[in-house]
Amino acid sequence: MTESISLWPLIGIAVIVIGFILRFHPVLVVVVAGIVTGLAAQMSLLTLLEKMGAGFLNTRNLPFILLLPLAVIGLLERHGLKERAQWWISKIAGATTGRLLIVYLLIRELTAALGLTSLGGHPQMVRPLLAPMAEGSAERVYGPLPPDVRYRIQAMAAATDNVGLFFGEDIFVAFGAVLFMHNFMFESAGLQTEPLHIALWGIPTACFAFVIHSVRLSRLDHYLRREIAKAAQGDTGEKA
Repeated sequence: MTESISLWPLIGIAVIVIGFILRFHPVLVVVVAGIVTGLAAQMSLLTLLEKMGAGFLNTRNLPFILLLPLAVIGLLERHGLKERAQWWISKIAGATTGRLLIVYLLIRELTAALGLTSLGGHPQMVRPLLAPMAEGSAERVYGPLPPDVRYRIQAMAAATDNVGLFFGEDIFVAFGAVLFMHNFMFESAGLQTEPLHIALWGIPTACFAFVIHSVRLSRLDHYLRREIAKAAQGDTGEKA
């Protein structure tokens, strides 16, 4: 007889989802989810505290690693990094917002497929460089941008980084998710497979993701033209 697996520890995922929806403090949500998961797995309170303490000690240097790059990026922004990025992209003829983001999407997927996932990211790439460059390319063509258009460009820049990283890293054979799928299928389902095969089958998915998101980015240029035209017509009507 096969041993039944309890799914009650998965209730911790529901706790995380509910906590983030209700906008509770992320650290509090994660700690509560860990406690709920441990209790659902019938761990004793002493064992649960030992596990959480060991996890804290193993990652106690992580905040320093995360905060140091943020401090450097903050200093660069204070000394005009965003303005220089906007000025530089405005000098490139034919560089539209959609084309710029498509190029970044391709680079992000290729580097993530090689395991270089830290080359991009929201705090170190999207906020200080990619989003200002995308805004600068739009301002070069249309002039000052309305706030809603600017927010749309920033959102698409962040989404482009997410898509490139998410689908690109699945091609990297040493990526944790690839190894997890290999172990799960081998140990649970008894399927004979290799991590390389799983990574290779991630290539078609990454290609489709690139094509689909590139179409969305091409439509972004049409959206900008339409919204800027509407804003110009509204200003003309108000002056009349």
